[in-house]
This record gives sequence, structure tokens and C-alpha cells, in this order.
Amino acid sequence: MAFPHVIVFLRAPELGKVKTRLAATVGPAVALTIYERLLALTFAALRQVPEVTLRVTPDTAIPAVTRWRQPGWNLAPQGEGDLGTRLARAVADSGVSAARPVVVIGCDCPQLAVTDLVEAAWELEEKDVVLGPATDGGYWLIGLRRPAPELFRGISWGTDRVLTESLAAAATAGFSVGRLRELRDVDTEADWQAWLASVR
Repeated sequence: MAFPHVIVFLRAPELGKVKTRLAATVGPAVALTIYERLLALTFAALRQVPEVTLRVTPDTAIPAVTRWRQPGWNLAPQGEGDLGTRLARAVADSGVSAARPVVVIGCDCPQLAVTDLVEAAWELEEKDVVLGPATDGGYWLIGLRRPAPELFRGISWGTDRVLTESLAAAATAGFSVGRLRELRDVDTEADWQAWLASVR
């Protein structure tokens, strides 16, 4: 089993720039604190992963996330374009192949565990694509063993149609798809409270 190269998409932790839906009810300062906790939880889950690249936005904010970098990790800007363009670029830049699969995650899913990445690696032994469905209709992980820019075009990012449209794009391209467990992203105060309740 080839363990995937993990790419983490993240926004620099800046007041008023992160978790805006959450900030609408808890305020920007609390939202920033929660976001930094989500970052810490994500990075803790990746501690044993052999190859990690942090793709940062805005591009000028790489110094702001250097403190999160662990030995052997790489830092790179996300670059210009919508989310789909940036995802396709990150996957292409990774040198993805069957021998070197890639997994892309965000920092919104506090339930993420290294075992999820192991499961994704096993799925990618036989499948072209693996998706981790989110309860909001998106996905918390996408894994690939080949460049697949068609999976990132024409997707209604930020809506509850992301997973459905991504599965349809994979089917149109003739890709086989594996699925992981469904998890909940933290985008709202209700999401955060639900996670807190689950770990009490």
C-alpha cells in the first residue's frame, strides 16, 4: 500500500478572515480561536504522515502558518482562481500517480483521524478516486491516483451539491470511486456545539 501524499488546504488564521459563517453568531475573535483549534486538531492527526504539503491562502500569508509546520512538511501558496482551479493545481503539482497517490483535506473536520487516511490509501489501491462525504453535502477528503481536473470543474463550491456533482463528474469521466465514513465539517456554531457534545 502506497501511503498518500497529504495536501492540506488552509487559510491563514487572521482575525475577521476565517470561519465567517461561524463568526456571524459567535464573533470574529471566537471564530478565530475555534479555527486555530481546528488547525491544531488537524495537524495532530497528521503527525505520523510521512509527506504533507500545506497549501496556504492568501499567497502572501505563508509566514503566518510557519509555526504550524512540522519537520519534513512543505509549504506552498494555493495561487489564484476559484476553489476548483486551486485544487486541480495542487493535485497536478503533487506529481500524483498510482504509485504516489494524493489526498486533499481541509481543516474543518475535527473528527479526522490518521485511520481515515489509511482507509483512503487502501481505497486508492483499487479505486481511481476516494471521497469522504460531509453531512452538509460536500466532502471532507478527496483522494486521487491520477490528475483529474475534470473533477474540479463546474462544481457548485460552498453548496450542498458538491458531493453529488463530484460523483457525477467522476462517473462521466469513467472513474471508479471509493467512499469513506461521513463526517461533519465545522462551519457554523451548531456544528461546533455538536462536535463539543460528541467529545464530552
